[in-house]
Amino acid sequence: MSGPTPASASKAKFTDGSTMRHVLVMTSASSVGLISIFLVDFANLFYIAQLGIEELAAAIGYAGTIMFFNSAIGIGLSIAASASVSRRIGQGNVKGAHRLVTMSLIMSTLISLMVVAGSLAFLDDLAMLLGAKGRTLDFTLSFLYIVVPSMPFLCGAMVLSALLRSVGDARGAMFVTLSSGFVAAILDPIFIFGLDMGITGAAIASVIARVIMVGVGLYILIAKHQLLGRPEVSKLVSDTVDLFKVATPAMLTNLATPAGNAWIISELAQFGDGAVAGFAIVGRIIPVAFGALFALSGAVGPIIGQNYGALRFDRLSMVVKDSLLLIVVYTLSAWGLLYLLQDQLVLFFNAEGDSASLVFFFCSFAAAGFLFNAAIFVTNAVFNNLGLPVYSMLFNWGRATIGTIPFTIVGAQIYQANGVLAGQALGGIVFAFMAQYVCWRTIGKIRREKLAVA
Repeated sequence: MSGPTPASASKAKFTDGSTMRHVLVMTSASSVGLISIFLVDFANLFYIAQLGIEELAAAIGYAGTIMFFNSAIGIGLSIAASASVSRRIGQGNVKGAHRLVTMSLIMSTLISLMVVAGSLAFLDDLAMLLGAKGRTLDFTLSFLYIVVPSMPFLCGAMVLSALLRSVGDARGAMFVTLSSGFVAAILDPIFIFGLDMGITGAAIASVIARVIMVGVGLYILIAKHQLLGRPEVSKLVSDTVDLFKVATPAMLTNLATPAGNAWIISELAQFGDGAVAGFAIVGRIIPVAFGALFALSGAVGPIIGQNYGALRFDRLSMVVKDSLLLIVVYTLSAWGLLYLLQDQLVLFFNAEGDSASLVFFFCSFAAAGFLFNAAIFVTNAVFNNLGLPVYSMLFNWGRATIGTIPFTIVGAQIYQANGVLAGQALGGIVFAFMAQYVCWRTIGKIRREKLAVA
């Protein structure tokens, strides 16, 4: 006999009430957990920087770029889970939503295991392709060979958090990610300094934190919500197809960002380990400073999905407008703070030379480009939840290639390492405006089609 259907999964929570309130509540809760993880990465690099070895900081930059590819798979799977489950909840199909919860977890485990196997076979080649060499290459690989096998736990945690958001449990989703930050914050200094394990200690702490994160997510999913549904043989194919319709293009979409970053770091490598180390610092500053906007893209997905499932296009449009308003206010505020704190950040990370120059340039100018990056995040959420993830894929890859490569090549020729960041920011502006135009045209078209049938 099946247990009682939890209220959280039986009613669409986002089809009534203030859309801005839903956006703020979901984003705020998601931000707390997400930024806690980013703060740990931020602290990780700080700890590594205190060891006084520039190659270690550069190694974190190379390793982070490669791990970003693995994370992109998890993000794509979590997008598929959230979009598919929230849409079924909006339609009132609770049983189907529960089946998809189980299928999402099974699928994420199988896919991530396959990616791990493929990644381990080519780690050395990937690191060298990015430009790592000598001691920097050795440090990079020692970190990756420990962390990469834990990818199934990372993907599982991402999917669990997304599933909790899809039923409106922003607090539960927050605790999943918050647990990782809490554990890593305790273990990092112990392993790095207390046990004198350096970068290896940072890797081990990351693995333990990922395992804890999955445990917390499963506990909330099962004990609080009873969300796991038994797969039905007759529905197995249709459920799998529903997930892969979103998951495949979503994973390809999210691979665009690490691909673009890989190009950036290969361009910076020509200017030496100092420039790569500077980019590693910038890579830790971005998610802490703009963590709420990373959270926003995942938080608005269930809100859009439920309202689309209920054919509430008036509310769907308002969610997008509210999100864009939040982006403008938040980005300008964060940029201002970075500008004011840039000297302290450079001192904090012991940056000097090219590293310091890159951090100064980012805080003074390039950070403003995140206004347009975040706008693309929101349009991606819209396309994914409207069942058009291919649109997200095209815009992300367009930005990562046409909007990155020529701009950064020219920038590097004119302004060296700083020019690479400038080129990346300028290219993103073009695609942000294109994505917004297509987004609003698409919402209008689908609205007319759906309401005409209804």
